Amino acid sequence: MQKYEESGAKVFGISTDNSPSQKAFAESLGLSFPLLSDFVDRKVSQEYGIFIPKYAVANRVTFVIDKEGKIAFMEQGGDAVKMLGAPDACSRLAHKKPSTS
Repeated sequence: MQKYEESGAKVFGISTDNSPSQKAFAESLGLSFPLLSDFVDRKVSQEYGIFIPKYAVANRVTFVIDKEGKIAFMEQGGDAVKMLGAPDACSRLAHKKPSTS
């Protein structure tokens, strides 16, 4: 979390779990960032192309989204859970010069 805070990044977790399940999960791990629920219509996971209809869940993915709202970095599977590359991607974005277009 320190690397994210140093880069000015905001961290959110989004899952297809319901809010009570998310609360228990966050408490069990002592998470310091908010968890958002995509439980009702799975719209977020569908729009990001990570929804698995057969199981009605989302694939595990970490996205780094830049200030313009574009996906700048993405990790899937086990690396998404470990978030191996996301801190460096956030740091690179924090030092990126703004576009002039």
